[in-house]
Amino acid sequence: MCGQHVSKCAVLLGAVSLISLTGIRASRGDTTASAVQAVASAPAIPAHPLNKDDLEAFFDGIIPLQLERSDVAGASVLVMRDGKTLLLKGYGHSDLKSKQPVDPTATIFRLASISKLFTWISAMQLVEQGKLDLDVDVGRYLDFPIKTSNGISAPITLRNLMTHTGGFEETIRDSGVTDNKHWLGLREYLIQNQPHRIYEPGKVAAYSNYGVGLGSYIVQRVSGEPFEQYVAEHIFAPLGMTHSTFLQPPPTELEKLFSQGYLSSTRKAPLGFERYNSVGAAGLSSSAADMGRFGQALLDGGELDGHRILQQESLQAMWTPQFQASEDLPAQGLGFQQSWRNDLRWIGHQGDLVAFHSLFCVEPRNKLLLFVSYNSTGAAGRNRDELLNNFSDRYFPQVQQQTFISVPREEMQQIEGFYQPTRRAESTQLKLLLLLAQFHAALDKDGVLHVAEFKDLRGHPTGWRPIGKDLWQEVDEQYKFLAIRSADGGIVRVAAYFPGVQLERVPWYEHDHLIFVMLGISSAIVCSVLVAVLLRLARGYLLRSSQPIPKTGTLPLSALQRSAAVYWVVLLAGLPFVIALVADDDALAPTSAWDKYFLIGDILFAIAVVLSLFTAIAAVRAWRRPATRRMSQIKSTLVGLACLFLSWFVVHWNVIGPIHRF
Repeated sequence: MCGQHVSKCAVLLGAVSLISLTGIRASRGDTTASAVQAVASAPAIPAHPLNKDDLEAFFDGIIPLQLERSDVAGASVLVMRDGKTLLLKGYGHSDLKSKQPVDPTATIFRLASISKLFTWISAMQLVEQGKLDLDVDVGRYLDFPIKTSNGISAPITLRNLMTHTGGFEETIRDSGVTDNKHWLGLREYLIQNQPHRIYEPGKVAAYSNYGVGLGSYIVQRVSGEPFEQYVAEHIFAPLGMTHSTFLQPPPTELEKLFSQGYLSSTRKAPLGFERYNSVGAAGLSSSAADMGRFGQALLDGGELDGHRILQQESLQAMWTPQFQASEDLPAQGLGFQQSWRNDLRWIGHQGDLVAFHSLFCVEPRNKLLLFVSYNSTGAAGRNRDELLNNFSDRYFPQVQQQTFISVPREEMQQIEGFYQPTRRAESTQLKLLLLLAQFHAALDKDGVLHVAEFKDLRGHPTGWRPIGKDLWQEVDEQYKFLAIRSADGGIVRVAAYFPGVQLERVPWYEHDHLIFVMLGISSAIVCSVLVAVLLRLARGYLLRSSQPIPKTGTLPLSALQRSAAVYWVVLLAGLPFVIALVADDDALAPTSAWDKYFLIGDILFAIAVVLSLFTAIAAVRAWRRPATRRMSQIKSTLVGLACLFLSWFVVHWNVIGPIHRF
């Protein structure tokens, strides 16, 4: 997952089936008893034959539907087993203007985070040569320092980077661009956009494109070759991957083979070539046929047609679980991520840019390879998960056997609350987005856990029940999550289907429900001041009537208080319009060109904070002034508190923050 935006379902669940497996729903029964509830055995589900005819019928049924439903221009699909290509097919168009169809042997798609597999295989090649060590400080291989932040200075190792446990926060500045103006190159990007550290290395999974970018720079430094050249010579060339490159933009001889990327199939103008500054994290371009050669080399122990790219022992180490919250959950290997369905243990990676969305995975025990790539933004949703799950269910079905245990309700209630992803921004102006990315867990009256943001691929809410100590499973499905406890026994995080990210408890003062209520109240108060000002102006200038004589002891709001309230209204109302005006149509991540807008925003909101301090002082004075009406004191206090809360909000959520950090 490399996309510019954090998807809630992708962060925690990864994939949920479009069609539930055949099985018997477990009886909910008494949620306070200690009895075990089991599912009776069911007859086996017949598997479809895994051959060309059946595969073509399956994909011809699902891919065109996905393209139409998700407004996608085209897709490329590959299925292999035991070294044989069972299906290699293109769907739709690679260029809408010329109506060029997708050619799976030649059309090149941007594969985004699938790049990470090539970065870490490159690193493992250097480990085999004794040039890299997985467990020493990566600072040994860099020519710039990894900065200490939040008091965290522990060394970060390559193993940490490969398992997304380096502890970095999320940053997106200058990550994806479509022009040369904001193209920095790998080293400059890594130096200018180094994220803060929010976790000790090796402790918490927090998916990081920056960490993989560091890995690609280390490959470049240690090998003495540009990263793009290194991968071309040591992976692409030996495997005969003639339609693959990390060069951005691509070399002239391949340029005409590239698929365009689209925001939608109805919007004919393409997005433009998405260049990713952290090249090793998302710079790969390749065809379905080439990815077949790469996948076959993996399934053959690192060798294809007599050309070896990695020793079998090294590849096995990369596939061995390195970071895993529980043996009941998919694990993170060295770069490779597991995805479980039925008895299949897929391992590989997904990839997301703005326009391109891809899936590459192999299943070593069954010698399977599955690849799909889409060239439009709409495919970022359920398409890949739907495809992987239904493929697994069709050709490798398994009767769902669920065994739930009954746990005292008070114990289950410990998991209720507010959570946020560990892949997040803390010190940058992106922190504000966390308010839109919180998860809310609560038990219903039957003791079934619901997380409001968890829905299946049909958009229906899902329910979860305990199957072990702190282990929960989705009712009528296979997905599980584990509650992680601190030393004092409290639940602090939740680990689930996607091994690269966990969910972490949100402090009470950051609960989105509380924040939104307080924002609503504060906004209503400052808006009421604006309404009063407008009514006063209307009475005096439009109706030309005299102002009513105030009661004795009435203390009107000062001009400064009124100005502060009106100023806040203007800022809050104008912010969405400014963002819409400044934001690019192409939905790419912000670049350094945004710095000046963040600077303007900092100045405008800093003025509001200063004005708010004066409103608080005025409120205190209202209470100290003798013979002042209580209503005047309350009114002054409410305005002061509203302005102070809004000031806390913009400071705490980094609306005011470093202009170069986002």
